[in-house]
Amino acid sequence: MTLRSVSYSELEGLLRTREPVDSNTLAHAARIVDDVRTNGDDALRRYAQEHDGLADGAPLLLGRDALDAALERTSQGERGLLERTANRIGRFAEAQRHALESTAIAIEGGRAGHLVAPVERAGCYAPGGGYPLPSSVLMTAITARVAGVSRVIVASPKPKDIMLAAAAIAGADAFLCAGGAHAIAALAYGTSTVPNVDVIAGPGNRWVTAGKKLVAGRVGIDLIAGPSELVVLADDSADPELIAADLLAQAEHAEDALPILVTPSAELAHQVSSALEAQLATLPTAHVARLALANGYAVVCATMEECFAACDKLAPEHLEVMTREPELACRKVSHYGALFIGPHSAEVLGDYGAGPNHTLPTGGGARHTGGLSVLTFLRVRTWMRLDPGPAASALASDAAALARIEGLEAHARAADRRR
Repeated sequence: MTLRSVSYSELEGLLRTREPVDSNTLAHAARIVDDVRTNGDDALRRYAQEHDGLADGAPLLLGRDALDAALERTSQGERGLLERTANRIGRFAEAQRHALESTAIAIEGGRAGHLVAPVERAGCYAPGGGYPLPSSVLMTAITARVAGVSRVIVASPKPKDIMLAAAAIAGADAFLCAGGAHAIAALAYGTSTVPNVDVIAGPGNRWVTAGKKLVAGRVGIDLIAGPSELVVLADDSADPELIAADLLAQAEHAEDALPILVTPSAELAHQVSSALEAQLATLPTAHVARLALANGYAVVCATMEECFAACDKLAPEHLEVMTREPELACRKVSHYGALFIGPHSAEVLGDYGAGPNHTLPTGGGARHTGGLSVLTFLRVRTWMRLDPGPAASALASDAAALARIEGLEAHARAADRRR
């Protein structure tokens, strides 16, 4: 069978070794990050020439004029496609932004609240080494702009005109022609050419992931993401040809992508495997997809309840639901980066700009974090104003008492002076 079959009881063992980035990559990336932090443009250019094909003497950073020029060179058909996709992504991000408001409440002796404010500068990474991914440029840069970020820099290796045009449409200010850990380091620490940013967001390979892991804390990051994942939850009412098509769409991402079927039907698992073989025969990216399918599997469960539990154990990046009662499944499953309900709601439509963002947690990260959104580029800052009076005095008395319980006398005395 193309898709090996595993039981629910075997799932725990498969998940135990799942890590977003291996230790060897992390150690090598640490040396790259340190080199760029110490040697700036010299190191960045050296890595960009070695790994990204940057020509000798070519600029590392392209300004807005270069992005606009690439947009002018783009065909009307492709430009229109990018603009329609950008509009969908922007509408969804605007709705998210409007749901997040500053607020204030009365407290003892005064008022307190929070302000929702964007970061000043964002670095938006988009993969481009294997395939140019303008969709990722739009997903990251538009979301940053809608959040209110003042300066947006897109980074991607081997930038083609379609990537630069997408950056122009998304409202980016500049484009860093580099990828991998060296691009992440440049964005985090800055160089003579590249200004440092406050937040780095966007999907990438293991070198990008390692770089983000290493600079987290110096800058904010969206998430630590590993290989891309799709889980299709399906019962015997589902179309095996459709499931196979969606699993292959995930599998062609990369050799380490993870396509998974969760089903109570061993017969459906067999039918999906047969459909995969048939569709692979004419797929131009079959050489990549076959390797990814070897990572994947079909979890054949005893009951639908066991299927729901398996999905929650996996906590996948993408979860497609193709069952007789999809709404029931949606209520039963709690952990996923993005949910696609029913056979018409293909994950690829989410990837390509239906509205919600396609930068999502992987490797079980959906149990504790969500995907990239305007929240990635926003800070919630609190404030407090107290006026003298009995209520503020009572608050100061409690603060002093708590400080003395904790052995912090200077804290207590500072509070006492407000009584």
